[in-house]
Amino acid sequence: MSSDVIDGLQLVLRVLLALVFIGAGITHFQPAVQRTMAAIIPPRLRRSGRANPVNLVLFTGVCEIAGGLGLLYPPTMVVAAVALAVFLAAVFPANAYAARHPKRFGRVAIPLVPRLIAQLILMALIIVAVL
Repeated sequence: MSSDVIDGLQLVLRVLLALVFIGAGITHFQPAVQRTMAAIIPPRLRRSGRANPVNLVLFTGVCEIAGGLGLLYPPTMVVAAVALAVFLAAVFPANAYAARHPKRFGRVAIPLVPRLIAQLILMALIIVAVL
């Protein structure tokens, strides 16, 4: 495959990933989603004050939007990709907590192993999109 084809595929992948992250980030500002996401933050990570669960949800939404936008701007795409990969690792404890409580969280509680595999694949796609 020529480098032009690879560059084109990476661009398409970056745009798709950007749309996913920007879209996901926007949902963090919807009250119903905020409540659910705040609830899946494990109790040992909950704090009061500025680092309360709702503010963490808002912060993660901003991170996803910024990361998605960063993938679209060539000078920031590598930093954005690394930040998004780290972000996915950082939010995994919340997803693991939800997976351990499927009755409480319903469809949000994706089983642990499939969720882990999906997040690892997403991390790999993010990195491949900027290499």
